[in-house]
Amino acid sequence: MDKDKIFDFTKISDECIKCGKCKPVCTIFNINADETTSPRGFIDLLGSYKRGELELDRDVKNIFESCFLCTACVEVCPNSLPTDMMIEQVRADIAKKYGIAWYKRFFFFLLRHRFVMDLLAKLGWVFQTCGLKIDKQTQGAKLRFNLPIEKIKPMVDGRTLPFADRKSFLNTYPSNIKAKNTPKGKVAIFIGCMGNYAYTNIGKSLLYILDRLDYDVMIPKKQLCCGAPAYFTGDFDTVDYLVKKNIEYFETFIDDVEAIIVPEATCSAMINTDWEHFLHNQPQWLQRAKKISPKVIMATKWLENNTKLKDILQQSGKKMDDIITYHNPCHAKKMQGIEKEPRELLKQNYQLEEMSDPNSCCGFGGVTMQSEKYHLAKEVGNKKAKMIDDTNATIVSAECSACRMQITDSLNRIDSKVIFKNPIELIADALQNR
Repeated sequence: MDKDKIFDFTKISDECIKCGKCKPVCTIFNINADETTSPRGFIDLLGSYKRGELELDRDVKNIFESCFLCTACVEVCPNSLPTDMMIEQVRADIAKKYGIAWYKRFFFFLLRHRFVMDLLAKLGWVFQTCGLKIDKQTQGAKLRFNLPIEKIKPMVDGRTLPFADRKSFLNTYPSNIKAKNTPKGKVAIFIGCMGNYAYTNIGKSLLYILDRLDYDVMIPKKQLCCGAPAYFTGDFDTVDYLVKKNIEYFETFIDDVEAIIVPEATCSAMINTDWEHFLHNQPQWLQRAKKISPKVIMATKWLENNTKLKDILQQSGKKMDDIITYHNPCHAKKMQGIEKEPRELLKQNYQLEEMSDPNSCCGFGGVTMQSEKYHLAKEVGNKKAKMIDDTNATIVSAECSACRMQITDSLNRIDSKVIFKNPIELIADALQNR
């Protein structure tokens, strides 16, 4: 579709042929079979809203906040109608009219101010064992007590949550790490918030792989959140701040590196796709974002297409005992077409067992879905967890920490023994066991 038309709600509504191909793949429609919460229902309502025929009341707000933004509908739509982008735009209108919940505003404040986030993460690490029962194998934790706050209680009771590591990834390693041998090139790492604070072994594993491949590595210390949590929630002021700060920073080193590699599907999709969508009406910033995006690449895609890592893994002859099943993150497969690359790398040393539908959304869905609409996330997550458990795999993998958080919680709810690991961690494990 013409980029000039992607935010014309009326035009898009008129172009929907009502074929219904979107309904069977829609994450929310599969658990709430109501036409209003189907992609063609969303599109029709958005057209009516644009024409002034529909008031943005609380019922309509609830409908537009029920979309998981999984983009499954876009993938199957004959006209490739951008339902997800339209909903992201209307959520900004919702935020302006109804405001944003205090806990979301606080979270987005932390995303803007890394120093404060670092401080809270450090305090959290010191005191977290007082309130959390930590399982280091699954990298998940549960509250030791019930919260008395009725509004928060449904979001946390019985839930498996990520926990802070002792030291963040960005505060653990130097800005520049030289290859031990003659370097084949230089890359930068964008780690993502969850990889920075909770799942720090992802970054450690990526550094190990890059060291084995003889690459100089830059760790940009001033990188901020990519803006995805705020973007999917409608807090466009926070998005504007984070995107522009990151662009200005990336411009200082982008010409010095081959790529900015990202071991996170949501972050890489946000930077190389959604930044341009967000900046569609800011032409100067849009051009600056476009100069950066070609160098922003998901880690497994870059490793598969630009290095000899697969050959090294194959030549090792090492066969790991773990059976892996792979989940396709929505922001990897549907938005970036990445699904073969991680599998090609993993199958050199692991046995892969495909689940019945690796493309189905895990149910993470963003901050709103993980808070006041957590009941929907749980329902989708339970279906995904059972699908994973049915494979008899020992590990489920996906290059996305949002999926990791959701799937780990869902697996624990059905008492599954399957644990989650990022493919970067699994590849590093295979290299270390040569």
